[in-house]
Amino acid sequence: MKINNNFNNIQESYLFSMIAKKTNEYKKANPDKEVIRLGIGDVTKPLCKEVIKSLHDAVDDMSTAEGFHGYGPEQGYEFLKEELVKYYAGKGVCLSSDEIFISDGAKSDLGNILDLFDKDNTVLIPDPVYPVYVDTNTMAGRNIVFLNADGNNGFLPLPDESVKADIIYLCSPNNPTGAVYNFEQLKEWVDYAIKQDAIILFDAAYECFISGDDLPTSIYQIEGAKKCAIEFCSFSKTAGFTGTRCGYTVVPFDLVREDTSINKMWLRRQTTKFNGVPYIVQKGAAAVFTAEGQKEIKEAIAYYKENALIIASALDKLGISYTGGKNSPYIWLKCPNNMSSWEFFDFLLEKANVVGTPGAGFGKNGEGYFRLTAFGNRENTVKAMERIKEAIEKYL
Repeated sequence: MKINNNFNNIQESYLFSMIAKKTNEYKKANPDKEVIRLGIGDVTKPLCKEVIKSLHDAVDDMSTAEGFHGYGPEQGYEFLKEELVKYYAGKGVCLSSDEIFISDGAKSDLGNILDLFDKDNTVLIPDPVYPVYVDTNTMAGRNIVFLNADGNNGFLPLPDESVKADIIYLCSPNNPTGAVYNFEQLKEWVDYAIKQDAIILFDAAYECFISGDDLPTSIYQIEGAKKCAIEFCSFSKTAGFTGTRCGYTVVPFDLVREDTSINKMWLRRQTTKFNGVPYIVQKGAAAVFTAEGQKEIKEAIAYYKENALIIASALDKLGISYTGGKNSPYIWLKCPNNMSSWEFFDFLLEKANVVGTPGAGFGKNGEGYFRLTAFGNRENTVKAMERIKEAIEKYL
């Protein structure tokens, strides 16, 4: 028996596990200190009332012979997929419900989709980046080529025609940098992918934070994208489903490689290795698209965006440069005084009792940067930025 030795090539500890470990050690040594967390991107507002009502109704359904649901379709119930068809139509994107697959979240699908691709494919991943992209491909033993995302390109790298790639990861709005691609920039990526015969894995988990019509919220708003892209999205940040777990992946019928439908491959994979999302959860997710549900979740998103403005305003006063915060719940800031990412993490923890996320955990180009999230409650966000401002002015 042999193990998959590629696991020895990934970091022993996941970034957020290390943050939790350091935070818990500090709290144990300083039990009288109140620590505010602006690190992990977990939401704090509860599920909206319309979703809760639908969840309760679904529980009642399960208590009767007529309403009971056992094994469901692994690719998702039609009632939820049809709501997503209408949601995309509102973006000007025409989809069939059979192009949509309901899952337990974007993170799972971003890793599981790799079952469809040969391990010899070359993977193009921007740096800095969400660690799951790198770790899942490292586990599979694929060759990874990193694309520099830095202050010079606004953390929005564009294709390099001299680089050969088979699988391309893009995230917009980006985690961790908060940067957002415009229509012209995404068109360059689509054209590049088609020319390379590559597939773009497009993470749109934060699309609900984009305001206005001048920025794309789906890669399928770009001409030609259905021939080269798979889109991943989630209800986690859209509707606070981080603890309820529901997301979806779009695999267009037009996406074909080696005379094989990628849609059919994903359907076969899911029906073999996934049991589907519970009926109760999917009923709750469908309520997001009711008129009242849309009103309530937009209020929650506006709340988090106001938090982002509070963070950005404090950084402006301190003269600290950053990206994000406008069309994203993340603020990606340059560490003051040329501190390293982990030095700044320790500084904020010890001097301000605030936890953020060191940029170095997102890749080589993340060193010297730091991520704060707007997902805290209002009181803690205001208090945290007051503490940070005071600590920096006092000690730096």
